[in-house]
Amino acid sequence: MNRFVVFSFAVLLLAPACTKRTPVAELSPTQSGVVVRDDEIALTQTDWPGWRGPNGNGLAPDQPIVTSWSDTENVLWRASVPGRGHSSPILVGQQVVVASAIEEQQQQLVIAYDRADGSERWRTVVHNGGFPSKSEVHNKATNANSTVASDGQRLFVAMLNQAKVFVTALDLDGTQVWQREAGAFSSKFGYAPSPIVYKSLVIIAADNQGGGYLTALDRETGAVAWRTSRGNAGSYSSPTIGTLGGKDQLLITGGDRLASYDPATGKLYWETPCISEATCGTVVVADDRLLASGGYPDKETVCFSSNGEKQWSNNTKVYEPSLVAFGGLAFAITDDGIANCWDMNDGTQMWRERLGGNFSSSPVVCNGNVYVANLNGQCFVFRASGKGYELVAQNQLGSDCYASPAMSGGEIFFRIGIGVDRDRREELVCVGPAIDPEKKIARND
Repeated sequence: MNRFVVFSFAVLLLAPACTKRTPVAELSPTQSGVVVRDDEIALTQTDWPGWRGPNGNGLAPDQPIVTSWSDTENVLWRASVPGRGHSSPILVGQQVVVASAIEEQQQQLVIAYDRADGSERWRTVVHNGGFPSKSEVHNKATNANSTVASDGQRLFVAMLNQAKVFVTALDLDGTQVWQREAGAFSSKFGYAPSPIVYKSLVIIAADNQGGGYLTALDRETGAVAWRTSRGNAGSYSSPTIGTLGGKDQLLITGGDRLASYDPATGKLYWETPCISEATCGTVVVADDRLLASGGYPDKETVCFSSNGEKQWSNNTKVYEPSLVAFGGLAFAITDDGIANCWDMNDGTQMWRERLGGNFSSSPVVCNGNVYVANLNGQCFVFRASGKGYELVAQNQLGSDCYASPAMSGGEIFFRIGIGVDRDRREELVCVGPAIDPEKKIARND
């Protein structure tokens, strides 16, 4: 996430001490009767189907892609996004999809845009009313933090509404297929994790102080296949899937540990104490290594082997942005704007550079370059090299950027903010190779 919030120590210390506990009703596939199938996932190489891209690790396939742009240069189109959200754009077929929330009308919705010109194809309201109180959502967060996930046939979105997490499935025309309650949620700062697709399941995380859990639902019917308790720690990380040691593992941090589960059953494989109670970043799987960071109140960046044995760690705190691994190196941009590069093998720090600004967005690597945007709308492009910090370009787009970009077909898709405070509005922007200067930038309001 993304893509969520910086939780200040002062706000955390002032948080209410009394939290309503809701026992988690654990459920196994044997009890639910839901069979996990190797259903087709109808995605193509040009899709960016969920949080952190095709493999959930922030790596984009190499492609001819620009490194420089501005509000007018190399902008193919821009489209207005109603409401506010930190949901990052995804690409499915010829559609760009985001989730958003309109506070005045208390609507949570999903919107699809035409990938070619940014025209709005459809919008679907998935919830009317039921928003948490303002005291239950951090002032930097939104009611649409989670990135949509797709299996190529459906779209899946997780939303906090009526003190519960609901998962909604839409078809690619925006028609609701099903909507199910995943479980109760006691909100402290809002809901952030993004859903992930695994075989015939869609899986969501919901760590919260009232009783955290992982829940898997059947992609076709929405039936709950399994639910596993995660304790009572409030945390905000999205899960990821990695094949390690010859088996698929569902990996997530939070609650002072890194934990691995069987994604087909929810059964715990192993867990290792690390990082902190609250984390936001998604675990990065790089060959046989796992990389993660956080958090509050402790701070640690840590690298594990596939069975949870610690390989190295340091006291760097990378809270909101997720890390990225490339070429045997780990890259991290801290919330306060310091870029770090470590050797994945032993944790040796290769270099450290202050970029400036604060960051919520997570980095993406393409063509050996790291792309990452700060909260002032500046996107830094630098070489993914261990030889030192090498800036390729620094680009300005809009006033802010909370969401992470999607990349495909030589184009980059950003969700940005324009203006500040009451005058702030959001746009979806497609950046690509220079177009005919006589042709106006397409604007779809």
